[in-house]
Amino acid sequence: MNKAKRWVRRLASPDGLVLLVLVMSAPVVYAITATEAPAGFDNLTNGFLTQTQFNIDLATFDGREDIADGLGPVYNAQACAECHQNPVSGATSQITELRAGALDPFSGAFTNPPGGSLINDRAINAAIQERLSTTQNLVDTRSSLNILGDGFVEAIADATFTSIQTAQPSGRKGTIIRVPVLEAPGTTRIARFGWKNQQASLLSFAADAYLNEMGITSPLQPTENTSMGASVAAFDTVPDPEEAATGTAPFGPDVEAFARFMRSTKVPPRDTALAATADAVAGANLFTSIGCASCHTATITTAPAGTVINGNKFTVPAALGDKIIHPYSDFMLHDVGTGDGIIQNGGAVSQFKMRTPPLWGLRTRARFMHDLFNTTRTNAIQRHTNEAEPVIQNYLNLSVTQQNQIGTFLNSL
Repeated sequence: MNKAKRWVRRLASPDGLVLLVLVMSAPVVYAITATEAPAGFDNLTNGFLTQTQFNIDLATFDGREDIADGLGPVYNAQACAECHQNPVSGATSQITELRAGALDPFSGAFTNPPGGSLINDRAINAAIQERLSTTQNLVDTRSSLNILGDGFVEAIADATFTSIQTAQPSGRKGTIIRVPVLEAPGTTRIARFGWKNQQASLLSFAADAYLNEMGITSPLQPTENTSMGASVAAFDTVPDPEEAATGTAPFGPDVEAFARFMRSTKVPPRDTALAATADAVAGANLFTSIGCASCHTATITTAPAGTVINGNKFTVPAALGDKIIHPYSDFMLHDVGTGDGIIQNGGAVSQFKMRTPPLWGLRTRARFMHDLFNTTRTNAIQRHTNEAEPVIQNYLNLSVTQQNQIGTFLNSL
């Protein structure tokens, strides 16, 4: 008996991957089921890299920069791991950065300080130490962010964000902004990284952090920062870009190593024993029923493997595609009454909005909110206002037992 001819076509969509198999003239559709993203605080690859390459890139991520490497002249840290290392490299920490600006009390207009809103805490020479003046009446700190699992976040399709936004209640819909993809000039993508959603790709994010946190220029960020608007050229002995392109690393070897490392990290794991308790299960249900999950989205599925993103500069691999993650964030901007008033990529509408902080890995933190001002989960919850006010009222109407159950659930994340 002759075998029937088959034609197989891969159809990619933001919601999953479908194989359309044509046998003769009759189509049969098979859905490929997404699988859970690997989780762990174990310094093991998620499969994007071999463990050998992961270890090499981890060492680069942990490595200290010196003046001879181009450190500074103004900077915040000598290594990525200085700010991202609790409990393993790539996670969050207690480190904050200083942001500032001026707000006109009459017009509401925002003005950056000379040199921008980021005020570097360190300098290679005391003569160029950055300081604030009395004209900066907006001053705030922002904590370093967890970057474990960010390869999966990068692999979320733009259409998924718009679907999440559409489903959110009126008055609590997140603000979506598009930002340039630095490695693909002229291309924008829905932002998802940084407290103000400054970046959309991990190469862009890595280059931005290398410049702003360590003062090292690269092909994607070739211009040195100033010291409150004043040139630092007299103190900068390494030609720009200090992280030079190579034949195999056009965006700079370290920048590309940082991006590879982030793409290969596992997502923060749950405390599975605590999560299985009756109180944690009840708390998770309450978290959803009172409205917290409308912004702290529990479950997102990444784009199908093979999807081309970042201005055609990155193809989602099998290790990152069709993966289910539980970040407890919509990665959008919201006004919950804690915004710092600083405008970056999102324009005036985003001035008092911050990105919803992902709650995965929350149990590794002793201080909370973007400025680390709160030291208990209860106080952090009660600090929410504005868009979150109806949800907080629901929380306050719960019994003490129910509020404690939500606390137990949060402690399991």
